[in-house]
Amino acid sequence: MKRIIYLVLTLTLFYYIFIANILITLSIIASLYIAFKIYKFYNIRKLIKISSSKELFRESELGLFIALVAKVAKADGRVSELEAQLIGIMFDDISRIFPNQEKTRAILKDIFNEEKEKIDNTKEIAQSLNKLLGKSKLKRHQFVEFLIQLAFVDSGISSDEDKVLKEIVLELELSLDDYNALVSKFENMMQNHQQSMSTEEAYKVLGVSENDDMNTIKKAYRKLVRQYHPDIIKSQDKDEAYIEEATSKTQEINQAYEIIKKLKS
Repeated sequence: MKRIIYLVLTLTLFYYIFIANILITLSIIASLYIAFKIYKFYNIRKLIKISSSKELFRESELGLFIALVAKVAKADGRVSELEAQLIGIMFDDISRIFPNQEKTRAILKDIFNEEKEKIDNTKEIAQSLNKLLGKSKLKRHQFVEFLIQLAFVDSGISSDEDKVLKEIVLELELSLDDYNALVSKFENMMQNHQQSMSTEEAYKVLGVSENDDMNTIKKAYRKLVRQYHPDIIKSQDKDEAYIEEATSKTQEINQAYEIIKKLKS
């Protein structure tokens, strides 16, 4: 009789430890899957709504950020070749998360082109973005880092770019100490990469040879910039080191390209 009781207790214990737990686990997984599907559905609906018109997109976080990108890119009077390259890639990165990619990219391009010609609304745009960001200091840092990276990527921050960046930083409720600390990190990184790079190293960085023409070299350069550029969408799930590493590699690629371009001209 005792053996039967022990067997029943053992089987009962086995059931609750293994079978019941498995059923509970499967139920939890199923619930999470359903919740994810519902979230994804409503998220897609939200993206569709935002990208349905330029006016709605312009008022979103990404739309306001693109407007600020335009202010920084045009602050010194011109958009450089590398800045244009990075901004075009950024449009691709952002539009990729929207159902209608071509329409979204066209909207992004329109917002950028319109805002780069305006010089008196930077403060208002930064204020609007600040309201949408709520209490997220991390997002503020990420947006500012991207803007600093854009200013730094060709030949460092000009006085005009610095003025625009400081105005944006203050409206995003970050301190000038925060801004100066970010700029110092980029300056140190830039100094490390401005050490003399030999011609051989430049060709090696771009993965091209001396016999290649400029068309081939430019294609290699653009491919590498696209591969290693900082991605504003991917950065949402990464730490601060991501943008610094991506910017460092982009600067190295740009330095190699400039060396070869001078030799070939």
